[in-house]
Amino acid sequence: MIQNIKKIFTLITMLSVFGALAQQDPQYTQYMYNTLTVNSAYAGSLGHLAITGIYRTQWVGLEGAPKTASFSLDTPVGKRVGLGLSVISEEIGPSEEQYIDANFSYTIQSGLTHKLSFGIKGGGRVLNIDWTKGSYRDPDAQFRENITNKFLPVIGAGLYWHGERDYIGLSIPNFMTRERYDYDDIADDLVNQRMHVYLIGGIVFDLSANTKFKPATLIKYVAGAPLIADFSANFMFNDCLTLGASYRTSDSVSGLVSLQISPQILVGYAYDYTTTELQNYNSGTHEIMLRFELVSRKKGLKSPRFF
Repeated sequence: MIQNIKKIFTLITMLSVFGALAQQDPQYTQYMYNTLTVNSAYAGSLGHLAITGIYRTQWVGLEGAPKTASFSLDTPVGKRVGLGLSVISEEIGPSEEQYIDANFSYTIQSGLTHKLSFGIKGGGRVLNIDWTKGSYRDPDAQFRENITNKFLPVIGAGLYWHGERDYIGLSIPNFMTRERYDYDDIADDLVNQRMHVYLIGGIVFDLSANTKFKPATLIKYVAGAPLIADFSANFMFNDCLTLGASYRTSDSVSGLVSLQISPQILVGYAYDYTTTELQNYNSGTHEIMLRFELVSRKKGLKSPRFF
């Protein structure tokens, strides 16, 4: 009897959590290296072609927990224009989503040491839900039919003010909330698109000749949901090894490590420990990151890159 009650409680918890997650964009602990996915104005800001890949498996050991793979590419075109492409694939419970967005930025000088970029993005997400997967069956009528290749449009914009050692950005990745469309044939909890507002920022301080301190933050507001804030503190040693920690409000604490293998290649890893009741049902979250930066020999590459 007690075991059955625990199973029911676990199922209810999973369904409510997955429903809430489906209304929100994918999240990353190494957000400071993955800015293009939340702010289109970042496109081209490094001054050369950059390719970033991240794989995140959340709440390991919990059936149906989120798994996210993302790929982004951006490059400057001339002195003022930046172009970017981001592709994301995510699985949450019985649902699978694919995101693909094209990004455009235009940059102007802002004082002697900084630039201000304006960005727009356009694309869409394709949603599939198969209720025969796992333990997600629900007697309610709204969950009886599967969803196949449901397309939801995406239009977003952002601002990004940046220098060599600091940056701040404000963005809305998608203005197209679900309320603008009639999706009565779809389970509301899993298709409801809510507007997200992101504020991201970071700075680099020299602590010594070989040690740098790199605090960063990402604040996310989602309509109808509590404010979520990430606070990260990273230390870079010899322009090569970075160690740090991060805290996500009412969610998790994390450890981060990254290694600049060469001026062109950066690898990173993050581990999240859940601080909510879900910690009893999983063994943590793993996230790996790989970034390539390509530039001609004539132009040269500024190393290291801090964000």
